[in-house]
Amino acid sequence: MSDAALAWLRLARSRNVGPQTFPRLIERFGSAERALEALPSLAAKGGERAYQPCSERQGREEMARAEAAGAVMLRLFEEDYPAPLAEIADPPPFLWALGDVALAHRPAIAVIGARNASTLGRRMAGMLAEGLSAAGFVVVSGFARGIDAAAHAAAVEGAGTVAAMAGGADVIYPEQNAALAARMREGGGLFLSEAPMGMQPLARHFPRRNRIVSGLSAATVLIEAAVRSGSLITARMALEQGREVMAVPGSPLDPRAEGCNGLIRQGAALIRSAEDVLEALEGPRRLLSPARDRPAPPALPEPEPGGDLAARLFELIGPSAVDLDALARDLGAAPSALAAALLELELAGRVERLSGGMVARAAE
Repeated sequence: MSDAALAWLRLARSRNVGPQTFPRLIERFGSAERALEALPSLAAKGGERAYQPCSERQGREEMARAEAAGAVMLRLFEEDYPAPLAEIADPPPFLWALGDVALAHRPAIAVIGARNASTLGRRMAGMLAEGLSAAGFVVVSGFARGIDAAAHAAAVEGAGTVAAMAGGADVIYPEQNAALAARMREGGGLFLSEAPMGMQPLARHFPRRNRIVSGLSAATVLIEAAVRSGSLITARMALEQGREVMAVPGSPLDPRAEGCNGLIRQGAALIRSAEDVLEALEGPRRLLSPARDRPAPPALPEPEPGGDLAARLFELIGPSAVDLDALARDLGAAPSALAAALLELELAGRVERLSGGMVARAAE
């Protein structure tokens, strides 16, 4: 791969450079190479004077593992990066892709749900995936057992399916999906991950994976989602991303249906078939969504002259999440000045961005 791709990888893997920080660095410095050079000085302004970016050796080792596995790097802002995913608030700076990359550029619907799915739930997932595939949609899911696996298995024989992986794109987890993975690799399948090749999935990786599932998709359909489940987290992310959320109803006596039934009560489209999904896409609904319902911030004044904006900003941020628009008003700071100060604090590891335009002090 090129030196530009290596710099892109190193910047994305550098400490405290997250999905929201990365694009701001590229916008500010114009290239990954120049951003890498600036990281130590930016972190020093935020209070971290021993900052070291991801080394060239580490970057080359990761690229070598990816090339050996046959993976392709899809970089944010490049033509081969999935356009819907680039539109979300925190897109991965790059993805490793194994399989048919063309699938990432076709209209997609996510079908997700319970790992401990019932027989009827699995059948419903297969029927929906087959119908959506026949209508020309790629089916996206998280490659978990249960609903995810049933959806992948049905779609791989049709328009194709994309699996967003919590670990490396080459790591088959759970192992019981090994035969499914082999079918997808033969054709009609694509594995995507922002994690390095060979990385085993951990619990903290799954929410990050979920935003990719919803971000790739025009709509997310839930089947058998309990009240406290990763599927409902994905639904919330889809709403924050401005995407449609739909749900298949279930028995009120089945705990696996509580989340789906609750979404329908809130206004999600009730899904009985692929035709229902297509009809719902033609008439978007509105569920309660912070991203959609948040009013536009008022015009902000220019920053006050003098003073260390980063230090003043840090004083106003506590362990509880606070809205960036409110911070800008309290500081009398323009968005550009606030963004620069926040970037310095992020790279120093003193604050962290949260979803919904919120920020909080990093845990010590």
